[in-house]
Formats: sequence, structure tokens, C-alpha cells
Amino acid sequence: MKLHVKPNAYYDSVTLMLISRELKQLSGVHEALVGMGTDLNKEIACNIGLNSPDLEKCMVNDFFIAADCEDAVWELVLDKVEALLTAKKEINISAYQPATLETAVKMMPGLNMAIISVPGQYAAELAQDCLEREINVMLFSDNVPIEDERQLKEFARSKELLMMGPDCGTAIINHVPLAFANVVRPGNIGIVGASGTGTQEVSSLIDQLGCGVTQVIGTGGRDLKEEIGGLMFSLALDALIQDAATEIIVLISKPPSKEVQAKILAKAKAGGKPAVVCFIGGDPAVPVEMGLYGAVSLEDAARKAVALAKGETPDTFDGFDIGMDAARALAEQQVEQLASTQRYVRGLYTGGTLCDEAMKLMIGALGHIYSNIPLNPEDMLADKDVSVAHTCLDFGEDAFTVGRPHPMIDPSLRNVRIMQEMGDPQTAVILLDCVIGYGAHPDAAGELAQAITAARKGSGREVIVVASVCGTQSDPQGLAESRKALADANVLVFPSNAQAVRFTALVLDCMKG
Repeated sequence: MKLHVKPNAYYDSVTLMLISRELKQLSGVHEALVGMGTDLNKEIACNIGLNSPDLEKCMVNDFFIAADCEDAVWELVLDKVEALLTAKKEINISAYQPATLETAVKMMPGLNMAIISVPGQYAAELAQDCLEREINVMLFSDNVPIEDERQLKEFARSKELLMMGPDCGTAIINHVPLAFANVVRPGNIGIVGASGTGTQEVSSLIDQLGCGVTQVIGTGGRDLKEEIGGLMFSLALDALIQDAATEIIVLISKPPSKEVQAKILAKAKAGGKPAVVCFIGGDPAVPVEMGLYGAVSLEDAARKAVALAKGETPDTFDGFDIGMDAARALAEQQVEQLASTQRYVRGLYTGGTLCDEAMKLMIGALGHIYSNIPLNPEDMLADKDVSVAHTCLDFGEDAFTVGRPHPMIDPSLRNVRIMQEMGDPQTAVILLDCVIGYGAHPDAAGELAQAITAARKGSGREVIVVASVCGTQSDPQGLAESRKALADANVLVFPSNAQAVRFTALVLDCMKG
């Protein structure tokens, strides 16, 4: 193992994770890790066989390069790291980056929004400091104690400030996409979302259907739990009710606790504006009983909101753009290529909410879906790296992301799993999402298509690959271009996650006959 340490040299973690990935692609490099000398990074180095006494001596402010490589390529590794760091520096050279909040406030006296992404143990203190300075907060960090979250949100509410998060990954404020978000046209629909990719799916579909948004306010996934009580969800809903530009409201979350749900629905009803409610997997009849519109899927929520925005009567959509007959015919055609051993679906998702929606749409027909985020405790995978029967995985869950960028940034771990599932003689369908937009991989679809093509070539078997792209044409990657890249790799691309999941269920149903 070879090691190079540079004392007191800080680089951000996402940059270093991506550089680690680049190094592993060099010929002669068996394993590599670049990072700061934190306890977590040293533990990761140990787990992948790069531990050494000198690395253990590294302090948190020390930058290190560790590699298991051939002697002849070590200098190439060092040169590659330097070149990548220099390129990153040149990109940012024109923008001075203040080292402290105090400096940032002095540079921008009118600052009123902060995006915070620091280790969880430091996040609450920094968020509190921002709120005390009348700065709205989007807290991307996770691993923040729930007691701290409640305290921050109570304080923010007292000052009528947004406290989005912890673990808030998506928002569009005054038409500016924040973190993982898409370029959605302006319109008259406002969204409050307690789920990141669920909010992206709905806002992107609204754009695709010809409408747009006023504000997209994230809250973090725990906001509707009893411990938090919907503090920020409620404040955001109030803001949209009072906003003259917002004529239609969409509420997105996993099912809240009953008490919190009743409070939110009552507020939405009293607001006097048409509201579409998608509590993913919850009973859509409950909002209807309150005079609101219940949605059976994220796509259905977007379609109902667009209908209302256009002054039309919304209908429930639970079918296919191509029609049920055409979808079934396609499914029957695809099943003909499968061997008798191929029986199971393997869902490999970068978006946790999309994975959750997929399982909830299929569980009734399949009975059990094994997962690292299972709907039922008995369906928890014993080993996340080994699929069992029907399996759906969220690659953005903590067990997969320790020491790695989020899979929407770096999909390499999912790419490896595609190869694994393609080679399994029991795999009939591989079900995928492809999330584009700001924060995502610059060529998410191209990277995914390449992985699928390589996996097919390596396995030598036919497997049905079904996917959807979450994004808009105005995103940097382009919706049409992303769909074409996947279609060219012989992927069946559907307009939404819900349609991709329903088609997968059709395939499984056709296999029975």
C-alpha cells in the first residue's frame, strides 16, 4: 500500500470521492482512496485494505492519497490527483468562497438563504446561527438528532423562516433549483414535499405536461412524524395558501402519522385553494373525504394538479400513455425471450422515494418484495448485496453511501449491481430510475446505458430492462436526449416511474399465463 499525506490541506468530500473513483479506473490500480484524515475515512481505508500506521496518524485537517497499485503507476496516481484538483480549483477560481458564515454575511449583507451540508454533529449549531441572522435554511445534512430538528423548526416558525431539513435534498425557491432539483418552468402550482425524488418526479412531470410551479418547498423526510408534528410542512403550506401566485397546491410525503395527517389536511381544506395530496402508499380516499384531491401515484398527483391549473376536471390516471392493450402486447412480446428460470424483478433505484413508490405499487400483486428499505419488517434483506426473489434496492440509503457520493452523483455502485443482477439466471426484469437535473451526474443516462450494455454483453442472456427518466427538457442533461440514450441501449423507457412499475407488473403477470 502506498500513501501520500499533505498536512493542513482541505478539500470537499464530494470532490475527493469522485477523484477516488477516477483513480480506480487507472490500469494497474487495484484500490484507491483520497480523503481527509477523519475517523470515518480511516475506517473506510481499513475496510478496503488500505490501512497503515502512517495513515492512522493523519489528523482531520490532513489530506491523504492511499492506493494499492503497481510501483510503476504510483507517480501517475499522484499526477492524476494533482491534475483533477487543479481542474476543480480553476473552475472555482473566479468565485471567492468565504470560510465562515460571518464572512459570507459581510460579503452579502442581503443574504437570506443558506444551504448547509456539513457533518450531522455540526449541522444544528450552524443552522441555528443562520436562523438567528434571519436567514432561511436548507439543511442537506443528515444524522441530526430529531430533538435538534424540532428545536430548530420551532425557532424558525417563531421567526417565520424556512427550516427545510435535515436531510432535505430538493427545493425550487423563486424558480432557483437547490441541491437535487430540476429546471421547471414558472406556473401557478406550489408544492410542499417531504420526499426528495418524489418531489422531483412531480415537479418534472408538471413541466412535461405543460405547466409550471411557483415554489417547491422541501421539509425533510421526518417532518410529518409525530415527534416533529409537521412544523415546517404546515408553515410551508401556509405560505402557499397566502401566496397570490399559487393557485393550486400539491402535498407530497410518505403517509404521516394520523394526528399530523388530520392537521395538515384540515389546514389544506381551510386554505380555500384546490389541493392535490399524494401521501405515497396511503389511502387516496382520505383527502377526498376532506374535499381535496387524492392521488394514487406521484404521476397521478402531477396530472391532477395540471388539470386543475388548466381549469379542467381531474381524472385518476393509473394506466399507460400507450394504452393498456398496447402495453400488454408489448409485455407479452418481451416475455417470449425469457427462459423458464427467469421469474423475478430486481429494482435498482438511486431515488429512495421512487423505490418506495415502486414497492407500494407492486406489493399487492407480489406479496413480498425484499429490500434494504422494506415495506414490511420481515422483508428486510439479510445481506443488501444479495437479492432474494423480488428485490428493490435504494442505493441512496446510508448503508450504500458511507464514504461514497450519492448514487445520483456517482452511479458506479449501482452499475456493478446491474452486472450482478443481469448475470443471475432468476432475473426476469431489471427496473431502474434515471434522475437528471442539477446535482445529478452530468450524463446520468449515458452512464446507465453504458453499464446496461456492458452487463448484457457480459451475461450473454436476455433480461428485460425497464426504466423512466425523472427530469425536464431544460435540465442540463436534457430529457429527450436521456430517454434516447437509454432506448438505444435496448431499454424500455416509460414516461414515469409509475408507468414503468405498472409495466413491470404486467410482465410478471404475463409470465404466469
